Amino acid sequence: MTAPSVVAPPPPGRGERLLDHEVAEGFVRGDERCLTAAYDRWGGFVHALAARALGDSREAEDVRQQVFLAAWRGRAGYRPERGPFPGWLVGITRRKIADALSARTRRRDLIAAAGAVLPFDGEPAPGPDSVLDRLLVTDELAKLPHVQREVLAMAFYGDLTQVQIAERTGMPLGTVKSHARRGLHRMRRSLSEGRGRRAEAAVS
Repeated sequence: MTAPSVVAPPPPGRGERLLDHEVAEGFVRGDERCLTAAYDRWGGFVHALAARALGDSREAEDVRQQVFLAAWRGRAGYRPERGPFPGWLVGITRRKIADALSARTRRRDLIAAAGAVLPFDGEPAPGPDSVLDRLLVTDELAKLPHVQREVLAMAFYGDLTQVQIAERTGMPLGTVKSHARRGLHRMRRSLSEGRGRRAEAAVS
């Protein structure tokens, strides 16, 4: 059975008569009623963990969706002898939180590479310079050698970790890191030079 594309919030009351181990057993068998019951029973706890770690309710909701999709797709890997089902979900939640934090860091790295000026609240500065910075980033990314551009695009726009990029491309992890580092250095240097030329033009 294929995994649902989205875990919809379940109607109240479904699965209330099932014990936790019955929900877990049905979940592992692929019973979608138990997927609904698990979401109803532990989804709020997963969301609370993510919200506390991320400080953002919307990101936490994304994590909750990812956790239950990952659990559903990987349900054959659950082993009751290793611990209760909610604990297994907590382990998946922690990994998804780490992925979300890594994605947040990669987005900040892209902003740093662009030299964009951000106020302390983290929102892009208004005005034409902010728009121009975004256009410059896209333009400079397109100028990179193919492999560097591919690695950075997968990291920043695909929200993939370097390990995931290595797995997807077949490149060694060290090679992925090298391409990412060289690409960012090249973008920073080019964007810095571009800002210098704009400043000179403004005062000339």
